[in-house]
Amino acid sequence: MEEAAGSAASGVAPIRAGTPARPIAEIDVEAAQATPTGLAELDRVLGGGMVPGGVLLLAGEPGVGKSTLLLEVAARYAALGPVLYVTGEESAGQVRLRAERVGALAPKLYLAAETELPAVAGHVDEVMPRLLIVDSVQTMSVPEAPGTPGGVTQVREVAAGLIRLAKERDIATVLVGHVTKDGSIAGPRVLEHLVDVVLQFEGDRHSQLRILRAVKNRYGPTDEIGCFELTDSGIVGLPDPSGLFLTRRTEPVPGTCVTVTVEGRRPLIAEVQALVAPTALPQPRRATSGLDAARVAMVLAVLEKRVNLRMGAADVYTSTVGGVRLVEPSVDLALALALAGSHTDMALPPGMVAIGEVGLAGDVRVVSSLPRRLQEARRLGFTTAIVPAGADDAVHEEGLTVVEVTDLGQALRTAFPELRR
Repeated sequence: MEEAAGSAASGVAPIRAGTPARPIAEIDVEAAQATPTGLAELDRVLGGGMVPGGVLLLAGEPGVGKSTLLLEVAARYAALGPVLYVTGEESAGQVRLRAERVGALAPKLYLAAETELPAVAGHVDEVMPRLLIVDSVQTMSVPEAPGTPGGVTQVREVAAGLIRLAKERDIATVLVGHVTKDGSIAGPRVLEHLVDVVLQFEGDRHSQLRILRAVKNRYGPTDEIGCFELTDSGIVGLPDPSGLFLTRRTEPVPGTCVTVTVEGRRPLIAEVQALVAPTALPQPRRATSGLDAARVAMVLAVLEKRVNLRMGAADVYTSTVGGVRLVEPSVDLALALALAGSHTDMALPPGMVAIGEVGLAGDVRVVSSLPRRLQEARRLGFTTAIVPAGADDAVHEEGLTVVEVTDLGQALRTAFPELRR
């Protein structure tokens, strides 16, 4: 009695728990096992599949293919049980036409066009789905909550209601979220903290490549990515996407260099291109596509100061192939060689890759996962690799000549033998 009085006095009145606490070893884990979605690339990112009661937020720019991906998932998941797809963006007829086009018509896939959360809950009671998809959370509203749909208060209340529904009924739930111009998820930041998994769906509108990466994952890794190809007939997983990031040519071209980047745990072969051209403009142009503009400016400055390649009065354009975005420092060396090749009008030898971070002193620094990168280069037929010195013996691959360099000048002399003369 004194114990209960003490609890009430502290400001928290005790109530009878709905479910008694049990020893952790007696908790049934079968119901919490992940169920594969049928899309191997998505399962790779999720860590096995969808977890009953888990809430996933899928974010991406408009038109990137979020709805197409989820229709594919819904159709495959419907083979295991009922799936409810709630659309607030389009009419049910529009979604049905897209599902027919991509081959996502399934007998147990149910479709509803709603914008109010109580109506969504009513459909859940009728369908009893194993998977609930809400497209999108910014179009839903709670009549009792203040504000307009998409506002901070409404998005928070809608998300809280859907999460509560998912946890109480053990329904795997996917919420679609828009992103703002700077790439962040629209709505309150608390939305990302409420859900269990946050996935970012990325891709250039002018490219068919789409990359799915985990920003947060309570049930699996956050360093995996999934690669997809968006076509007129749907979306297809790409277990080996490296070939999409290379240009097929018969002769070497000045201003290009191949590197190996690591996205998550996956090594990807990618090509960096550069064009250094004379200009009559008083302010030379600097344009980048798929690369970090700050790192491009830094590499240009290092080339000017440390190896005396004067490009300050020239227009400089840099890009990647296939719409892939390369932001990790290991791309620096390939970028430097591409810039130097375009400036001197010299092409790299065929079959060469370059991997390494460039420091402000002109030094070439060791990068992570070098053995894995070299294995990928050898697998795809490359014969020579320029890498930072100081790596262990494990980086040497049979059939691949590995040349270790300490600074940018040595790397340039290795890549362009003409500079030695």
